[in-house]
Amino acid sequence: MKVEVECYAGRKADERPVRFVLGTQVFHVEEVVDQWYGPKDDFFKVQADDGNLYILRHRRSEVDDTWTLESFRRVAPSASPHQSE
Repeated sequence: MKVEVECYAGRKADERPVRFVLGTQVFHVEEVVDQWYGPKDDFFKVQADDGNLYILRHRRSEVDDTWTLESFRRVAPSASPHQSE
């Protein structure tokens, strides 16, 4: 699924995602949990402000510069400390 991604640009362009849009909903990246690089793609496992985990892929080439959502995992909310009493 294609997504719109806004990135932080430090020493290089598109260094890491800071915000992305799925449909009409905007998500802010709270943390880049992991990242890895392939020959043509960069992957970022991020935790968004909704608490869930997303894997975003950036395909970087001379003819194709796109971002896609590769994976999504809903993170169950942690139990309130008062629930165990």
